[in-house]
Amino acid sequence: MPKLLFLVTEDWYFCSHRLPLARAARAAGYEVVVATRVGRHADAITGEGFKLVPLNLRRSSQNPLRELAAILEITGVYRRERPDLVHHVALKPVLYGSIAARLARVPAVVNALAGLGFVFASASLKARLLRPWVVGALRLLIDAEGSRLIVQNPDDRRMLVEGGISAAGRVRLIRGSGVDLRRYLPSAEPEGTPLVMLPARLLWDKGVGEFVAAARLLKAQGAVARFALVGDGDAENPAAIADEEIEAWREGGVVEWWGRREDMPEVLGLAHIVCLPSYREGLPKVLLEAAACARPLVATDVPGCREIVIDGRTGLLVPPRDAPALAAAIGRLLAAPQLRAEMGRRGRELVAAEFSEESVVAQTLAVYRELAPR
Repeated sequence: MPKLLFLVTEDWYFCSHRLPLARAARAAGYEVVVATRVGRHADAITGEGFKLVPLNLRRSSQNPLRELAAILEITGVYRRERPDLVHHVALKPVLYGSIAARLARVPAVVNALAGLGFVFASASLKARLLRPWVVGALRLLIDAEGSRLIVQNPDDRRMLVEGGISAAGRVRLIRGSGVDLRRYLPSAEPEGTPLVMLPARLLWDKGVGEFVAAARLLKAQGAVARFALVGDGDAENPAAIADEEIEAWREGGVVEWWGRREDMPEVLGLAHIVCLPSYREGLPKVLLEAAACARPLVATDVPGCREIVIDGRTGLLVPPRDAPALAAAIGRLLAAPQLRAEMGRRGRELVAAEFSEESVVAQTLAVYRELAPR
């Protein structure tokens, strides 16, 4: 059996975004290994029959010695496991995994950029300083024989190709990680006060600050609605929002804070409007899931979000970092139950036609076969 190794920073991310693909790869005849930082999802991975290799890779670390140690650790894993194909997911695994793959002479490499992350989305000084170094490293590492680059939206593809980071012939556009349409089912809106929900990691770059500001504006205008943050902070991300700040918003009555939830089909069914005012995305899985549940969407007009939010049809698009525009869009949908229902219906149809889990898995397996024919 050919051996496929996934390199992912966090075990929870592998389970939420790549588990169906790993199952399909095994069914297609691959032995599957998962190398990741292990948290609470080790049993979920090993319970599937996949080999789990714990790593010390940390997303937030910038200590040169620690980063060198991480690259050497990954290289050691590749030399011991001797995979026929490695699949790197997200920016740091793409960079470090590509170095390790060259050192260990791995014959086939798939690099998947699920969005371009903090370095490209943030306007902070730290991100601006890192950006040219990251671009240079990507240009050196990912455009190689025996490799393919997967991106999730046309904007990222255009930027990477026109920027000379990767040849167009090695880039594959696969939109998102797919939605299980059997779990995420359409349902009627619940009775009661309308609920506007932002389900995401609680990062400034997800537009959480603008969401809270929009909630304040709408409440000051007399809007009758609830606003909920569904998710936790992410200490490994430089754009993380402190729990103390989120708790202050909750105590002040601006928003509810539900924390991280594992029962997302049921949670999304409680919402009347799902909102993600992010600064940049690959293709946000939660918006696909919300659309599959027939919920209208409000998001920013940025790469990734506009793939699923078709303005005026499946939801409303607003400029990024613009709380008044966000409040106006949410207010428009709060006042129009029939429009919400129509947008939700169209969103479900779009996901079913273009973003199903089966479609994404099939496209990704086709990339594997390009590199490692069976």
